[in-house]
Amino acid sequence: MKRLLPLFLLLLTLAFATQAQTTTTLTGTVRDASGQPLPGANVFLKTTFDGASTDTLGRFRFSTRSTGTLPLVVTLLGYQLQEQPVALTGTAQRFTITLKAVRNQLGDVVITSGTFEASDTKRNTTFSSRDVVTTAGASADVAGALNTMPGTTRNGEEGKLFVRGGAAGETRQYLDGVPLQSPYNAAVSGMPARGRFSPMLFKGMAFSTGGYSAEYGQALSAVVALTSEDLAPETQTGISLLSLGSLSLSHQHRFERASVAVTADYMNMRPYFGLVPQQMLTAYESGGGSVALRQKTGELGMLKVYGAYTQQRIGARQPNAEWEGGQPVNLSSNNTYLNTTFRSPLVRGWSVQTGVAATRDNQTSSVTTRDAAAQQDREQSMQELEQSLVGRLMLTNDSASAYWNLKVGLEGLVQRNEQRFVAEPYHKTLGQSEQRLAGFAESDIAFSNQLVGRVGGRAEYSAVLGRWNAAPRLALAYQLNERSQLSGAWGYFFQNPGTDLLLRVDSPERLRFERAQHLQLTYLRTHDNRTLRLEAYSKTYAHLVRFDLQGVYNPQQVLAADPASYRSTGTGYARGLDLLWRDKKTVKNADYWVSYGFIDTRRQQRFDPVLAVPTFAARHNLNLVGKYWVGKMHTQFGATYTYNSPRVYYNPNRLSGYNQDRLPSFQDLSLNASYLTKLWNNFTIVHVSCTNVLGRQNVYGYRYSTTKDASGQYASTAVLPSAPACSSWPC
Repeated sequence: MKRLLPLFLLLLTLAFATQAQTTTTLTGTVRDASGQPLPGANVFLKTTFDGASTDTLGRFRFSTRSTGTLPLVVTLLGYQLQEQPVALTGTAQRFTITLKAVRNQLGDVVITSGTFEASDTKRNTTFSSRDVVTTAGASADVAGALNTMPGTTRNGEEGKLFVRGGAAGETRQYLDGVPLQSPYNAAVSGMPARGRFSPMLFKGMAFSTGGYSAEYGQALSAVVALTSEDLAPETQTGISLLSLGSLSLSHQHRFERASVAVTADYMNMRPYFGLVPQQMLTAYESGGGSVALRQKTGELGMLKVYGAYTQQRIGARQPNAEWEGGQPVNLSSNNTYLNTTFRSPLVRGWSVQTGVAATRDNQTSSVTTRDAAAQQDREQSMQELEQSLVGRLMLTNDSASAYWNLKVGLEGLVQRNEQRFVAEPYHKTLGQSEQRLAGFAESDIAFSNQLVGRVGGRAEYSAVLGRWNAAPRLALAYQLNERSQLSGAWGYFFQNPGTDLLLRVDSPERLRFERAQHLQLTYLRTHDNRTLRLEAYSKTYAHLVRFDLQGVYNPQQVLAADPASYRSTGTGYARGLDLLWRDKKTVKNADYWVSYGFIDTRRQQRFDPVLAVPTFAARHNLNLVGKYWVGKMHTQFGATYTYNSPRVYYNPNRLSGYNQDRLPSFQDLSLNASYLTKLWNNFTIVHVSCTNVLGRQNVYGYRYSTTKDASGQYASTAVLPSAPACSSWPC
C-alpha cells in the first residue's frame, strides 16, 4: 500500500480536566450623560485580553476565565475613561455604565501600523493559543500560525518568520516584555524549526511587521510580542497524546492568590516514520519539562517565574549532490531557559514592568564527509554554545494627562558565544562576548479627538562593536469616521551583525550596526465583524555585512577566511503592499480571512556579488484561512491554502546572472478538525490535522557539487520536504 498522505501530520490531543473551568459572563450597556447609547466603546478587563466592543445599541457581552477581582475598563474616543472593580466568581453580572464627555482625551484612535489582527480578542492581540492550535497548517506552532499573515513568505526549509524581504534573524521575539535570545528549537539545515514554547503558554501574541514601538530593538523587520498567562484558572491535570510519538503530562494547582504549573514532555518520532517514510529525517527524539509559578501581589500586581529545559537528538540525511541518498548529519542539543517578570502599579498613575531572563543553549552537530584521496569517510563536528542574561525595566504613566501618556525604559544584555570546529587534524575555537545597553522613551499625544500621534526614540550601545546608535520613531493616526482610520509610521531600526559573522572577525569594531528605515501607510476599516486592512510600506537597508564568496561552502575555509574581507557596505530595499480581509459575519458560525502580500525587494549582503532578490523572498504571497463550527457535531473544521510565487536561487551552471533561476511556486492545502467531547467525565479536545493534502512536491532549493563533472557541469540535488509527496488520493 502506498503512503497514506504526503507530509501527513496527525495530532491527537487528549486534555483531561479535573473540573470544568470557571467562566464569568459580563453584559451591559454603555450610554452618555443624556442616556443615548454609545456604539464602538471598548469594554475589557485590565491586565487581560478579555473584552468586547459595544454594538449599535451600546450593548456588550463577553466571557472570561479570569478569577478574583479585576478592574473593568471602558474607553471611547471623546469620553473619559471609566474603571471599576469587578469580582469574578463565575456568576453572570450586568452593568449600566455612563461615560462623561471630555475634549481631546486619548481614545480609540490607536497607532496600528504593522500589527495585523486575526483573533477574537482585542487590543492588538493577533493570535491566542486557541487560534494557533485551530489554524490548519500551523501544526500548533506560533510561527506557523503567524505565517498566514500578510507580509510573510513561508520558507518550508526553515519554518521561521521571514517578513517583508527580511531574513529570519531580522524578526525579534519578546516574552512578557523580555527579549528571547533562542526562540526556536534546534534544527538541521534544510529542515523546518519549531518554536521553543507551546502556544498554550500564551494568552496573547502581537505580531508587528514594521513601524513598531521604540520599546523594541535589535529587529530590522518585525517583532513578535508574546504575553504569558497569569494565574491558572483552576486546578487541573492534563494528558496530551500525539500520533507523532509524543506524550505530555501536566498539572497545575490554583491557590487563592497564586498558581503552580508543571509539565513533562517526551517525543520519539519513530512510530510516525513507520506511517510516513522520510526522505531526510532518520531520528528525532526530545524530552524536557517546565515549571511556571504565578503570584498575585496586591490588587493588580503580578510576579511570574518560568523555567524550562529541553533536550533533543536529530538524525538526518542532508541533500548533497556528491552523496547518493544524502549526507549523514547528527545534531544533539540542550537548552535551559529562566524568565522572571514583575508588574505592578506605583503612585500617581505610574506602573512598572520589569524582568530578567537567562538562556543557555548548547548544540553539537556532526557531519560525515568523504575523503576522495584516502577513499574513506571522516567526521567533522561543530559545537556552538550561547549563554546570555538580559534584563528590562519599563515605567509607564497612562494618566498623567488626558492629552498624552509616557513610557520610558532600560534594557541590558550580557552574552557569550563560542564555536569549536573539529576536522582531524584541524581544530579551531572561536569566542565572542557582548555587553549591550539600550534606553527608550515614547509618548502618545492626542492633538484632537480624531488625531493621535506617537513620538519616541531608542538608543543602544554595543561593546563588541564599540558603537552606539540613535533610532527616532514617529507615528500618526487619524480617525476618518467611527468605522475607519488612516495611520502612518516612520523610523530607524538597528541590529547587530549576525553572531556567525562577528565570531569570524578579529576586529568586530570595524563593523557597524545594520540599519533599516521604515516608512508605511495603513488604512483600517472595521464594522459589523468585518475588517479590511491595507498597508503600503517601504524599507531601505544600509550597513549590511558583506564578505568574499571564497570559502562560504566549506566550513574549514570559512573559519580561516581573511578578516579583512568583512565590511559593512551592503545595501538593499523592500517595498510592497499588504492586504488583510477578515469576515466573521457573512456565514453563520464561520470565520475566514484572506491575506495577500506583494513585495519588490533586492539586497547585497554577505556573499552577494551584486544587488539581487534574496532567495528567501517571494514576490506574491497568498493565504486563505477558514474555520467553521458545526454545533451538532461539537466540531470546528478548518482549512488553509497557501501560495507563494516562485523564489529565486543561484545556479552556478548559468553562464551569466546571479539568483536568476526560479523554483516552482510553493502551494499547500491543509485541513484540520477540533472535536470537543467528554471522556471519563472530563472535557476532552481531539485535534486532527493534515498538511499538503494535495500531495504537491514543493522544492525549497538546490545544492550543487563543489567540482564539475565530466560534462563540465556542477551536479545538483533538490532540497525537498522530509516526508515524500504523492500524486493521488489516497496514496
